[in-house]
Amino acid sequence: MTATTPNIAPGGLTSQEAAKQRGDVGPNTIADVGENPLRRAFEKFWAPVPWMLEGAVLLELGLGKFMEASVIAVLLVFNAALAFLQEGRAQATLAALKTRLAITTSILRDGVWRLAPAADIVPGDVVKLTLGGVIPADARIFSGGILVDRSMLTGESTPVEAGNGASVYAGALIKRGEAVAEVFATGARTKFGRTAELVRTAHVVSSQQQAVFRVVRNLAACNGVFIVGLTIYAHFLKMPVSEIVPLVLTAVLASIPVALPATFTLAAALGARALAKLGVLPTRLSAVDEAGTMDILCADKTGTLTKNELTVGEVRSMEGFADSYTLSAASCASAEGGQDPVDIAIRAAAAKAAGARFTLISFSPFDPAKRMSEASVKDAKGQTLRVVKGAFATVVALTEPSPQAATAAQELERKGLRVMAVAVGPVGALKLVGLIALTDPPREDSAALVKELRGLGVRVVMASGDAPVTALAVAGLVGIRGALCPPGGVPDPARLDDYGVFAGVLPEDKFKLVKMNQSAGHTVGMCGDGANDAPALRQAQIGIAVSTATDVAKSAAGMVLTTAGLGGIVSAVKQGRLIYQRVLTYTLNSITKKIVQVLFIGAGLAMTGHAILTPLLMAFVMIVGDFLGMSLTTDNVRPAATPNAWRIGRLTIAGAVMGLGQLAFSVAVLSFGDYVEHYDLATLQTLAFVTIVLGNQATTYNNRERRHIWSSRPSFWLIVSSILDSSLACGLAFAGLAMAPLPIATIAGILGAAAAFAVLIDLLKVPLFRRLVIA
Repeated sequence: MTATTPNIAPGGLTSQEAAKQRGDVGPNTIADVGENPLRRAFEKFWAPVPWMLEGAVLLELGLGKFMEASVIAVLLVFNAALAFLQEGRAQATLAALKTRLAITTSILRDGVWRLAPAADIVPGDVVKLTLGGVIPADARIFSGGILVDRSMLTGESTPVEAGNGASVYAGALIKRGEAVAEVFATGARTKFGRTAELVRTAHVVSSQQQAVFRVVRNLAACNGVFIVGLTIYAHFLKMPVSEIVPLVLTAVLASIPVALPATFTLAAALGARALAKLGVLPTRLSAVDEAGTMDILCADKTGTLTKNELTVGEVRSMEGFADSYTLSAASCASAEGGQDPVDIAIRAAAAKAAGARFTLISFSPFDPAKRMSEASVKDAKGQTLRVVKGAFATVVALTEPSPQAATAAQELERKGLRVMAVAVGPVGALKLVGLIALTDPPREDSAALVKELRGLGVRVVMASGDAPVTALAVAGLVGIRGALCPPGGVPDPARLDDYGVFAGVLPEDKFKLVKMNQSAGHTVGMCGDGANDAPALRQAQIGIAVSTATDVAKSAAGMVLTTAGLGGIVSAVKQGRLIYQRVLTYTLNSITKKIVQVLFIGAGLAMTGHAILTPLLMAFVMIVGDFLGMSLTTDNVRPAATPNAWRIGRLTIAGAVMGLGQLAFSVAVLSFGDYVEHYDLATLQTLAFVTIVLGNQATTYNNRERRHIWSSRPSFWLIVSSILDSSLACGLAFAGLAMAPLPIATIAGILGAAAAFAVLIDLLKVPLFRRLVIA
């Protein structure tokens, strides 16, 4: 609903008018882009793996198997709780970093100026905008003038003057002056609010989510067909329904990669903890994993690649004048102790230059209408002089024309510098003494960052709201390669890779640029600091907000740099690639286990005519195997030199081959127990349980190392997990707890056979992994 703005009165709105407006348009606030905690919790139970576990729980309850149902329910809740708590911890940390955009502002109500919460502002209100404040809503100035820093909103590197009739926008910072303005838009209707709405609607499915879904889909398809065949075969054997149902349930449990989502979460959480020590706060755990697969980084210019601090980049003095003289004169016409970044930069450069000494008589601050400031001074000889500093065209109009100065000004502007002219002389006889070029310099680490990312296979492009000439100049300084995209926003998708610099782009253009790269199959990172970057930060697989970013940018990002500089981005990429290798191993391991377990149940049925694993034994396998196997998240790995990519098809083939090898081992052991030792069914079931657990250990150590099994040392926690896993399985089997007892000699024999199997399968694995490029 759009409210009609009342006609402004000298006393502003009355309290009654303001209340009516607030009822029509709502408070001057923007909805938080953070996800609702209840929704986050619900989502942990609404995915392929939880669905399968939930179905198994319901089936067990229907059969009256309450113990088995409880075990599976515990696994389900553990998965969900781990993911929820780790994400919640990151969100809580971010919330502690947030600050309110504008706590209070000066509003004219009932003819009286009063301080009130910014949320109370409504269209039609009269507000006072003062030095150092934040503009609380979109407004139009009708009295006074201010210097506005809009870099956080538009990406412009230099502040702009705003006088009578000018529009100013919520979120901008007031660097100088004072003005009175009428509010014409609040909350979600402001430019700031419309950007936040883009943030709210931005969404991308992470490669982690896609990987989990595709693994589950492939396993469900393969194992589902086999389970149907198993059911038909069991019916052909005329097995009673009371045996077929547990058989099918066991096969279903055997096919669920129950701890796969939890492992992704745990690996990312451990990576997030490591990154926190390096000054990087992940606010979405998926961003940690995505950092390893990122192949394009879109970076904002102002405040991200640059310092967002104006400095004197170059001084061009006219003939007969020294640079130090030009700077000293300009310093006299610059306010001392103010917040005008131009004046601050010039006074700082003049202090270092130590040029001519002037005695200040009077000073007139910058006048937006005249586009200059001036001072009256005395030089060392006691002569009274007038000093003028301002826009080149304005100052030159007060002096004699100078072709040399015009050429120099054009040259500096082509470099993307902001040019100020300085004139000195007696009143009525001013003479141009020089030009001062101001620049927003790159961060000290920007060039090194771009170079290092390129070495890691990540292409860096610039997306800036600044002028093309300025953006190109900075891109050259930091080493960004690629042509300047022609004006008009984002180009045709087919030519996207031709450009390295996108200038004069709006927030929606940055958002579109990220989406187009994603549509082309890239994993995209976006680095920025302002509200104008927030939609793109939210849409990117890995959004990175720098330490000086706005509240909205931090909320939208998947990572926040908590210390100055951009080195955290490289740290995130390297850490992400370590994590990728660990979860890749666990994923490959899961595929191997789930294939061999289902096939082994079928082979056992063919050999014995019975189920050689019960649902309870399979739940034990899931606990001691799947969850203790999560120790792979701590393993010693070698990160790839280029961006990672999930190739689930190749992983499935590799896992299937490894699974068939383990199946041969498992069938051989079961054959020994059935045909040589003539064990009864209960003992064969225990034998099958121990064989699966120890066989899984053998394939785990093969899958963790892409080269030969002895090429690297496993982590301490992986070794401890293996010992605990094997000890639990062998201990339960020897003691006969929840299963028939198994002789110690048989257990030792299986252990030795598993060790021999590990060496044999390693000979097959190395050429297999090399051919499938599992690296």
